[in-house]
Amino acid sequence: MNSPSNKDSQVWKIVIICAVLLGLLVVATMLFLPLATAFIDQHFSPGLDFKDAAVAAFFVTVVTLVIFALASGDGLLGELQFILSGFFGFFLVLWLLIAWIF
Repeated sequence: MNSPSNKDSQVWKIVIICAVLLGLLVVATMLFLPLATAFIDQHFSPGLDFKDAAVAAFFVTVVTLVIFALASGDGLLGELQFILSGFFGFFLVLWLLIAWIF
């Protein structure tokens, strides 16, 4: 059987390992940000800017999901949990595609 001090040492090892991994993730993110911003500027700036694309994507997403909810038979309230989860994914994809293509 494990003694209490052995369990405590295992917990501390796990905490230290998680802290080190979190620190490495923060460092990797800080090193990746300049590359990511250069990629975004290069590939997304020639078309619409993100603000105009977000407005268009919002209205297209709302209209599409209202039509889907009404066609499903339960109305707007019966499908609310699926509409909310689907909205964010659909909006994000449309927003980036509109900004990239147009």
